[in-house]
Amino acid sequence: MTLDGEALTARPGDTVAAALLAHSGAASRQSVNGSSRTAFCMMGVCFDCLIEVDGQPNTQGCMTLVRDGMALRRQRGLRDIARSDADA
Repeated sequence: MTLDGEALTARPGDTVAAALLAHSGAASRQSVNGSSRTAFCMMGVCFDCLIEVDGQPNTQGCMTLVRDGMALRRQRGLRDIARSDADA
């Protein structure tokens, strides 16, 4: 898998958040005010581990298992909320 275009390896069964922490411990996103954020609770409660996975923003890294070919991107600031056709 890749993180911001850089190759990243992980063990089978790892979550995205665990893989990022094991790789470098670096932030998975930046908040609106520029503060670095990364996994904190590791159980889906705090939402500090949000990351873009295969083009889908706002994915909880601690609740997402790694898989071959996954493309990860760190989020920076606000992200749009996906809208359904009914909302348009």
